[in-house]
Amino acid sequence: MVVTFAELQAFLAEQFPQGVRYGTLEELGDGWAEMKLEVDEEHLRPGGTVSGPAMMGLADVTLYAALLSKIGLVPLAVTTNLNINFLRKPKAHQPIRARATMLKVGRTMGVGEVFVYSQGVEEPVAHSTMTYSIPPER
Repeated sequence: MVVTFAELQAFLAEQFPQGVRYGTLEELGDGWAEMKLEVDEEHLRPGGTVSGPAMMGLADVTLYAALLSKIGLVPLAVTTNLNINFLRKPKAHQPIRARATMLKVGRTMGVGEVFVYSQGVEEPVAHSTMTYSIPPER
């Protein structure tokens, strides 16, 4: 792991302050990260479920953290593809958590997957795969 939990937290606060709307970093390891989103009215859609964009945002930022744990603090690493499958209804007004794992990290791209869980639901509520573009070193 090339970045510590504290370094990544400071980096996200400085470089991506809007990221707190998508969740907070809970754990970080070599090629993996976990984040949590406290669900409130802003994250709900009609019918009393967590919105797809809220789950996608959490998944995306969680994979970004997992990628940075491998490549260092690279602000211009960006999502180039995001696929998500919504598997079951999350509980309204319950936190959702995401666990991201990098599957491959190369010179120019990283590929990973994210499972999203709703508190009180044992099985994942969503599964996502993503590709990130890694900018060339200067």
